[in-house]
Amino acid sequence: MTSLEPPVLALDGPSGSGKGTVGQRCAQALGWNYLDSGAVYRALAYTVLKEDIDINELDRILKAAREMKFECRPAPPEPAEIWINGSCAADDIRGEEMGERASHLAANPQIRSVLLDLQWDARRMPGLVADGRDMGTVVFPGAILKIYLIATPEERARRRYNQLKLKAFDVSLAALFQAIQVRDARDSERGVSPLAAADDAVTIDSSDLSIDEVVSRTLDLLHNRLDI
Repeated sequence: MTSLEPPVLALDGPSGSGKGTVGQRCAQALGWNYLDSGAVYRALAYTVLKEDIDINELDRILKAAREMKFECRPAPPEPAEIWINGSCAADDIRGEEMGERASHLAANPQIRSVLLDLQWDARRMPGLVADGRDMGTVVFPGAILKIYLIATPEERARRRYNQLKLKAFDVSLAALFQAIQVRDARDSERGVSPLAAADDAVTIDSSDLSIDEVVSRTLDLLHNRLDI
C-alpha cells in the first residue's frame, strides 16, 4: 500500500462468525466506507435468478456481473443495506437459497475475476472496512490490518438461525448446522481464493465474545497500526 491509497481493514472468516456486524460497526466508528463482499456474490446470484439466467450459462452470468451496479450501506445490527442496479434488495439476497447460489458462483474463477473490479472500486478515502472470505489474502493483500474471525459451527448456526427467524424465514437449526459444515468445506477446499487466514492475520475467536468486545479489540489493533 502506498501513502496515497486509502487504508483497508480486512475482516475474513466463515459464515456466522460475526464479521458482517463487526465490519459495519467498525466502519461507522471510523467513518470509513464498508464492503460486504459476500453480498457482491449474493447480488449476482439474485440478478442471475431475476433475469432467468441458467446457472450453467457462464457467458450470460459474466455479462450480468460486468453490468451490475452495486452499493453497500452499513446498517448494524442488521445486515448491510444492499442496492443492486438502483434498487434495494437487502432482504431478497439474505435467504439460505441465495447463499447457496452465491457460494457456487464464487467458486468460478472467471466470475471472481470480473467481480474483483467492483470490490476494488469500494476502496475510497478516508478508508475501507471490507469483510468476506478472501479480503486479506486476495482482494486487499496490502490491508493495514487483517482480522480472521472464527466461531464454532454450533455457535454460527445458532446465530444464523436467530437472524433468519427475525426475518420470518422458515428455517431449521439442524439444517443450518449441516449447511454451514458443507459450505465451510466447499469454501475452504475450492481451487480459487479458498477461505483461509492470511499469514499476517490476527485470529479472533468470537464464540464467547460479545460484538462490543470484538469491535473494541479490532479497533484497538487498528489504531495501533495507524498510530493514532
